[in-house]
Amino acid sequence: MAEVTVVIPNYNGKTLLENCIKTLEQQSLRDFKLFVIDNGSTDGSTELTSEILDMEIVELGENTGFCKAVNLGIKKTKTPYVILLNNDTEAEPHFVEELLKGIKQSENIFSGSAMMLDFRKRDIIDNAGDFYVPLGWARARGKGKPASSYEKEADIFSSCGGAAIYRMELLQKTGLFDERHFAYLEDVDLGYRAKIMGYRNRYFPAAKVYHVGSATTGTRYNEKKVFLAARNSVFVVYKNMPLGQKIINLPFLLLGVLIKWLFFVKKGFGKEYLTGIKKGLRECSGCKKAELEKQPVSRYAKLEIEMISNIFRILFGK
Repeated sequence: MAEVTVVIPNYNGKTLLENCIKTLEQQSLRDFKLFVIDNGSTDGSTELTSEILDMEIVELGENTGFCKAVNLGIKKTKTPYVILLNNDTEAEPHFVEELLKGIKQSENIFSGSAMMLDFRKRDIIDNAGDFYVPLGWARARGKGKPASSYEKEADIFSSCGGAAIYRMELLQKTGLFDERHFAYLEDVDLGYRAKIMGYRNRYFPAAKVYHVGSATTGTRYNEKKVFLAARNSVFVVYKNMPLGQKIINLPFLLLGVLIKWLFFVKKGFGKEYLTGIKKGLRECSGCKKAELEKQPVSRYAKLEIEMISNIFRILFGK
């Protein structure tokens, strides 16, 4: 019986999706269900099939965003584990097998992040798990650095939802991705929530994928992406930090907003960034908070230390 389901969200990515499916057909472990959740594509994506895999395409009438699409895939999952995979990835043959082996190491592991490599420079890291810092920023661990420096398993703040495995039993406790996010930082939010509840997120470098990046949006920065990421960064803070921690981190958070704004002013997206921050502040009260009052203060202290330490890890390229 299959132990894992693979969920791929897709929006007008037929060529990329076809290549992604071909690499899944070559997996050392092929006993898995594959759901492609299509967000209203018009490029023929829904016509793709596989004669090798147990594959099903779920067609949505419109682009509902990453969060709603993968949540639907997770809800349809009947296996103990679920892997989320971007359509613009190419998986190494042992990708599924290694993620499954990794998460089975401990029942306290909530998620496991793969080694995501640059599609064009295949010895360079695209993502080796995510950092989160008190400035309200999330950052891809190892991005742009040699893959040889990230060959060891490690605990991480959160797993990148572009290529990660999750334990279904624990997802029932944490809840799924927050669909208010639409896209961006939803994986950091979920991983943060899991850590608040005492679970672990791990990085499994033996599971490798090559990632094109920005395949749906077309560019690394654009108006919609900057707006959503800014708005969602407010959501992450509001939902996951208790009041005391917000007060402690307020100077960091204000500094973080200032630095990001200046950065995006230079990129030509300063207005979109501030609009996103303002929208997040207006709408955050409608977000469902993590169950903050049920967790021990020591856990928040540990998370605060980790977030501060992450600043130095980023500065020194760890």
